[in-house]
Amino acid sequence: MKSIVGYLLSFFLFGQASAHAQYLAPDALVRKTTDEIVSQIKRDKSLVTDSNKLMQLVDTLVLPHFNFKRMTMLAVGRPWRDATPTQREQLVQQFRTLLVRTYSTALGQYSDHTIDVKPTKLNAGDTRATVRTQIQQPGGQPIPMDYRMEKSADGWKVYDVSVEGVSIVTTYRSTFSSEVAKGGIDGLIKTLSEQNAIRESRAATAK
Repeated sequence: MKSIVGYLLSFFLFGQASAHAQYLAPDALVRKTTDEIVSQIKRDKSLVTDSNKLMQLVDTLVLPHFNFKRMTMLAVGRPWRDATPTQREQLVQQFRTLLVRTYSTALGQYSDHTIDVKPTKLNAGDTRATVRTQIQQPGGQPIPMDYRMEKSADGWKVYDVSVEGVSIVTTYRSTFSSEVAKGGIDGLIKTLSEQNAIRESRAATAK
């Protein structure tokens, strides 16, 4: 799971919050903004060492392109139906924080990778698409990575990512299912909260 999460980090290299981005096709959005964000990281080396600064970058440029509610719903699975509105809100918040902190921590390790974006064929009226990419890593074989995206009023949003055929939603669903079986929805929320607290503590200690 650690390697999967690390490679998923590369999506953060093409987040872009400009207003016109929402009108681009999913592959065009990926292709257009990759170079912009990579250039920004290369210009400001402190982004890979300053966790707070990096978190701010992720909040601004990445979060708008993920549908975290849908990701959380799919990862939690059937128990989502029984969760209260408050529990659902807490699940989305904690899961989003977990992913963002994990990706931010891994960013320094993958900042020298590049992404080859494959053309995505869309038919008129399509509201879902899979953007296929390959991570080009120095001295290693290309790693296939697919982004499942859905069109919304705010543009295309990612709701699942697969690395070498392994879905992040499916992977977390197995873990979440075990936590719910042990302590219910509140138990899962508590576990996610504790994991986020540990990561926050480690980030503070590393300063």
